[in-house]
Parts: sequence; C-alpha cells; structure tokens
Amino acid sequence: MAFIKALSYYLPERVLTNEQLVAEFPEWSIEKVAQKVGVNSRHLAAEDETPGDMAVKAAQKLFAEYNISPKDIDFVMLCTQSPDYFLPSTACIIQHKLGIPTSAGAFDYNLGCSGCIYGLAMAKGLIAAGIAHNVLVLTAETYNKYLHPSDKSNRSIFGDGAAACLVSTSGFAEIGNFSLGTDGSGAEKLIVKTGAARCKQPTGLSTVDDEGHTRYDDYLYMDGGGIFNFTLEAVPAMMKDILAKNDIAPENIDLYVFHQANKFMLNTIRKVCVLPKDKFYVNLEETGNTVSSTVLIGLKQCISNQAITAGMNVMISGFGVGLSWGGTMLHFTDTPR
Repeated sequence: MAFIKALSYYLPERVLTNEQLVAEFPEWSIEKVAQKVGVNSRHLAAEDETPGDMAVKAAQKLFAEYNISPKDIDFVMLCTQSPDYFLPSTACIIQHKLGIPTSAGAFDYNLGCSGCIYGLAMAKGLIAAGIAHNVLVLTAETYNKYLHPSDKSNRSIFGDGAAACLVSTSGFAEIGNFSLGTDGSGAEKLIVKTGAARCKQPTGLSTVDDEGHTRYDDYLYMDGGGIFNFTLEAVPAMMKDILAKNDIAPENIDLYVFHQANKFMLNTIRKVCVLPKDKFYVNLEETGNTVSSTVLIGLKQCISNQAITAGMNVMISGFGVGLSWGGTMLHFTDTPR
C-alpha cells in the first residue's frame, strides 16, 4: 500500500489582479472575468524564477511543516512542461539543492493538467515494487511565460505555482487504484509549437482559429472549445472506471477534488455527472489554473479548512494537455494536516 504522508504548496509573490488585467483589456470587465473563469487574481513567477526554484520552495515548506528530513527521501520526481534546462533533468538539480541523498533516484516527466495523478501512480508503483519508501512528487509550472501578451483569455485563466507531496509506506491518505488515459490525436489542442526538437527556431507566424483566437506558433495555444468537448467526453467515463476499479459506490464518496481548469468547465462537469454541489470542490479565485498543481493545492486547502477529515473518501482527477487524463480514490485513514 502507498499513502500520502505530507502536502504543501508554493505560490510566487507577484500577483496579477483582475483590475490590472482589465486595465490592459478595457473591452472586458472585472465582473466578466470573475464570472467566466472564476478567478479574481493569479500568481505569476518572477522573471528569473523557474519551476525548479518553485518546486524547491514547495518542498522546503513541506519539510518544515511536517518535520521531515530530506535525508529520508529516496526518490524525487518533478512534473513540469517548462524545465529549467533541456538537460539535465531539473529533478536532479532539485535533489542537490534540497540535500537529498545521492542514493535517491530522480527524474522529470512532461505532463500538464493530469500530471499530479500520474505522479501519484508512479510513486505508488515504486513503493509497491520495493524500489523506494519515501517518494517526493513535485509539480511546478510557469505557463504564463508561454503566453502572448495579447492572449487575454489564457492570461485570465492560468496562474503559476508549485506543489509538493510525499508518498510513503504510511501516512494519512491511502492511495487507491488508478484510471489513466491518453489521446495524442488531440496534441495540437493545447500546444507550444516551437522551441523544441520538432521546430527549434521561432517562426513568428500566427493564424486565427475558428473561435476567433489568434494562434501564435511561438506561444501557448489552447483550443478552448476542443478541450471543453474532450473533457466532457473523457471525465464521465473516467469516473465510472475509478468507481469500478476501487469497488466503491457514488454515495460513498464524500468529496470530489478535480483539476481546477476554470469555473465554467467545473460547473458543467458537475451538472453533466450529476454530482452534489456541496461535495464538489471549486476554488480558483486566488490561484487560477496552476496546471499540474491544482489538485494538490486543492487537497491541501481542503485539509487546512477541515473540509477533509479522517474516514472520508475523496475522488481526485486531472485532465487536459496531451491529451491525457487520470484519477484515483483517496481514503483518509487518519486526521490529515
């Protein structure tokens, strides 16, 4: 068995409010942004602040909060789509900065909105195989550095941040069985086309999509309608699979903590899946969509405000860029903190 033993997160100091955003795009209103995406403000990484920097700060908070020694960590994995370098793996640099033993394994993995779920699945597998006992799962993203200044839609949605989760042989939340999926045919629905091996040099090219949004080769592009349709197709089937694989009935689930994409999408998922509003977590107001960190941040916030207590069953899931999706059940065997 594998358990979540500790949770923490870090948000950058710089904050972009709706008031500041609307000042750049006067055709919008503060109320429209808040109503549409459910975000009042979002944190942005500093110019010289990387996902590696943020992941280190999240891990340091976790160590301090739970009185955990870096010497006890025997594996490190970092989920990011904006690594500090093409090589080496940012997780290796983090191992050194945190003072984790050189006997620990470390690697990066490139995933977005489903990233923390995949990290938990891999960590559980490492523990089940006897390869590790204390796996530090880190998620960190700086999507805002990929956004074109004129991209008001995505700038209103995304925030930067990092989260840290210690998966161990004991803890307060037992990790259940997973439902995972991938559909690479939708890769271009959320993509940065240039900068990597396929097209290393910037092109400076842009086109306008069917929704009237400008698609820049050199910046992040999201087909909002396509992602929305994909989510409504993938999530209900994934939820049924999670229930079946964990042999649990819907009425025995106490809380749903899903990827915090945007308020409209979350409310639509809740209605389509007929989920009780009081059991469905929605909270993007001060963070925005932090990509791979949203679920871990959400769990920590629920623990801090005592929305999650011992004995509860919590379904978690992530979905998006890839296209990819994943989910599992958490059974809180002890009082979380």
